[in-house]
Amino acid sequence: MTSQVAETVQAPPPGTVLLHLEDVVAGYGSGDILKGVTLDVLGGGVTCLIGPNGAGKSTVLKAVSGLLRPSAGRVVFQGDDITGSPPRANLLRGIVHVPQERSLFPGMTVWDNLLMAGYLRGNERELTRRVDEVAAMFPIVAERRGAHAGSLSGGEQKQVELARTLLFDPRLILLDEPSIGLDPKSRHLVFDAIGRLAATGRTVLLVEQNARSGLAASHHGAVLEAGVVALTGTGRELLADPEVARLYLGAAKPAAGTTSQTTTSQTTTTQTTTTQIDSTQTTAAKATATAAQTTAAQTGGAQTDKETDEQH
Repeated sequence: MTSQVAETVQAPPPGTVLLHLEDVVAGYGSGDILKGVTLDVLGGGVTCLIGPNGAGKSTVLKAVSGLLRPSAGRVVFQGDDITGSPPRANLLRGIVHVPQERSLFPGMTVWDNLLMAGYLRGNERELTRRVDEVAAMFPIVAERRGAHAGSLSGGEQKQVELARTLLFDPRLILLDEPSIGLDPKSRHLVFDAIGRLAATGRTVLLVEQNARSGLAASHHGAVLEAGVVALTGTGRELLADPEVARLYLGAAKPAAGTTSQTTTSQTTTTQTTTTQIDSTQTTAAKATATAAQTTAAQTGGAQTDKETDEQH
C-alpha cells in the first residue's frame, strides 16, 4: 500500500524549479514584512527557510498558499503565475499549507480527522482507499485511529497532520515550524515523517526555527534576513557555513582579538605559575639550608657539652 501512495506523484527531474518567487513584497496592514523575496524551490526535495524571528519566514508560506496577497512581485507554481490566487484554488492545484498552530479537530477521532480532509475528493470509496494507504505509511494513524485527536501528544498530532496532507494528493507541502514545542524524541519522529513525504516525490518547503535540525533534514536551504533572502545553498553547505553557525546554530564565534587575548592570558598564567614554582623552590631551598644550619649548630653544641663533661 505504501508504494501506491509513493507512486501518486512523479518526482520532477533533478534541478527542476517547482516554485519561483520573484521580488515578492507582502505584509500586514501598512507594514511590509517581505521586502523583495526572490527564491527558487526545486521539486522533489526539502527546502528549509531559516532566519531570526520577524524575518518573514511564515509570511513567505502565506504568500504562496494564498492566505496573504502580495502587494508586489510574482509567485509562480509549475510555470503558472498564482500571485494572489485564493487558498482553495491553490489547494486544488496541489499546494497544502500546514500551519504552526495545531489544526486537528480535538474532539474528533484520528480517523475522522483524516476523513474530513477528503471532502474535496467527493469519491468516498477512493477516499477510504487513500486513508488506508496513508495509515500504512504512518503507523500512528492506525495505532490511534479511535482516539480523540486532542488526547494525542504534540508529536503524535503533528504526525497525523503530516499524514493528512497526503489525502489532498499535494505537489507542494508548506510546513510552518513543525517541531515547535516538541521534545527531542517527538522532533525526531516529525523530521522522519517529513523525509517520508519527500520520498513520495512531493516537494516540501519547510520553515524551521530549529535551524540545525531543519537544515540537516533538507536538501536545500535559504536564510531570510529583514525580509529578503540573504543566502542560499544546500543544507550541508549552510550547516558548514561559519556565519550561519554563529548566528543560527548556536556556535560561538570568538570576537576579534579574543584569540590573541586568550593566548596572552595563557602566557601570563604560565609565567605566573613558573614564578610560583620558582618561589616555592627558593623557599624550599632556604628552608632546607636553614634546617641544615640548625642541625649543624645543634650537633656542634652537643659535642661541646660532651667535651666539657669529659674534662670534668
